[in-house]
Amino acid sequence: MKRNALVFDLDGTLVDSAAGLQAALNLTLREIGCPPLALAAVRGMIGDGVPMLVRRGLAASGAPEAAFPDRLARFLAIYEADPASGTRPYPGVADVLAALRAEGRRLAICTNKPQRATRALLEALDLDRVFTAILGGDAVAFRKPDPRHILATLAALGAAPGDAVMIGDNEHDAAAAKAAGIPVILARYGYARVPLQTLGADAEIDAFADLPQALAALESGAPEPPPSP
Repeated sequence: MKRNALVFDLDGTLVDSAAGLQAALNLTLREIGCPPLALAAVRGMIGDGVPMLVRRGLAASGAPEAAFPDRLARFLAIYEADPASGTRPYPGVADVLAALRAEGRRLAICTNKPQRATRALLEALDLDRVFTAILGGDAVAFRKPDPRHILATLAALGAAPGDAVMIGDNEHDAAAAKAAGIPVILARYGYARVPLQTLGADAEIDAFADLPQALAALESGAPEPPPSP
């Protein structure tokens, strides 16, 4: 059965944003005299929304909890001013999304990144036009792993769970999709903090260009293709 409603995560799935988030977070920390954080450390903090990213960054740098409200506001000001800085789409993203849209599939974004930054980033990367619905982490009262975030995205898309597939990269995407009753395809190249094989995804991909093949296999009921060498 062809599933024409495709719901995508953003960071770690469509775009590699770790360096941009690291730069904004380190500037936020440096302004209050805190040491910078390495890229690997920041990668492990991504996925739960900006408030948690900032809170984790402050804790890792030894800053007091009392600094959180001010530093959250400052991070948002820095990052939203230029969210595309240090961020790039993964190879094949633009072409694959365009091809999926041309097939008649409806595409949506369901991300824990704030709505304003999400829209600004997609516009800067010229990816916004292919998406019918975009729901950031503050666009609704709940966010992944809460399944209602995905269900709200499907409602905005005018689709039902039986029409949908979630494409993400981490444990929150898998948990939200499963609770919403839709299959999930996970990207092995993303920002997951746990081994993907523990998440029970319906398929995994090594590169975004592998997505059409994974979708076709999922829709036909064929076994998942083996990982690339």
